[in-house]
Amino acid sequence: MKIYNIGIIGCGSIAAKMAATLGGMKGVKRYAVASRTVEKAKAFAEKWQFAKAYGSYEELASDAEVDLIYIATPHAMHYDNARLCIEKGKPVLCEKAFTANARQAADLLKLAEEKKVFLTEAIWTRYMPLSLKIRELLEEGVIGTPHILSANLGYVIDRKERILRPELAGGALLDLGVYLLNFAAMYFGKEVASVHSVCQKTDTGVDAQENITLLFKDGKMAALQASIHAATDRMGIISGDKGHLIVENINNPQSVKVLDTNYQTVAVYDAPQQITGYEYQVYASLEAIEKGWLESPYMPHAESLRIMQQMDALRREWGVVYPCDNE
Repeated sequence: MKIYNIGIIGCGSIAAKMAATLGGMKGVKRYAVASRTVEKAKAFAEKWQFAKAYGSYEELASDAEVDLIYIATPHAMHYDNARLCIEKGKPVLCEKAFTANARQAADLLKLAEEKKVFLTEAIWTRYMPLSLKIRELLEEGVIGTPHILSANLGYVIDRKERILRPELAGGALLDLGVYLLNFAAMYFGKEVASVHSVCQKTDTGVDAQENITLLFKDGKMAALQASIHAATDRMGIISGDKGHLIVENINNPQSVKVLDTNYQTVAVYDAPQQITGYEYQVYASLEAIEKGWLESPYMPHAESLRIMQQMDALRREWGVVYPCDNE
């Protein structure tokens, strides 16, 4: 069995979570990590038992032994980091939000296609077994015809620099709202007829809280709410004419409860035991690499681009501008 050498760009908390995940996985090796300073990379490599530490992203991307690179830097850096890796022919698993805007996303996808290099967005909920089970349940008709969906996601992260700074592509939308838009997309599809939203901004000009309502062409509706100020219940509820589903924690689904029209619980499905939940996107990336695919069926390129376009349109409406939007 081939052991895949995994490289990580960035040494923050998300990189640490991926490092912990890799330690519990089969068929992978914690091979190399890169930071902008070699000291930080060495400290991270030592803590998480990586074989190599690099003081520049270019060195990691140039390492012939690396099989897959996970990008764990702030949103605003994803484009440059992924571009560097693709130019070097390295398969990329890029943390969400995929890029800071749709123009960057389109550019990366075009480059990956030209270079014939695998690239996918690391939006972990797309790859999880329980996320796929929810779709199965809806297709089986357990709640009849679905009509309305609601979901919220909020954490008290309003002091974090990466959230507050426009130059880091901060705000609730790219950090939290992206999960809500993906939740709606996974279960109600992509045929959106209209979008209605309201947003409250921070003093730095990024979005702090938002309500987004999507009306789909088939009449379905999704009501989504994100906040960097409040710790919300993170629930997702999908309602149909024969009952509803309650998803506990849309950011890492733990269980799905099926209730009938009398509000009686008829079934509960729990998530399988996981390392952190990050493992599924890594396994999906390795499957694609082995099969010679340039994208993962769990998160198609067209869908990453569509959701970036959706977020661009919302930001335009709110007047939330990043410096890179004008480049």
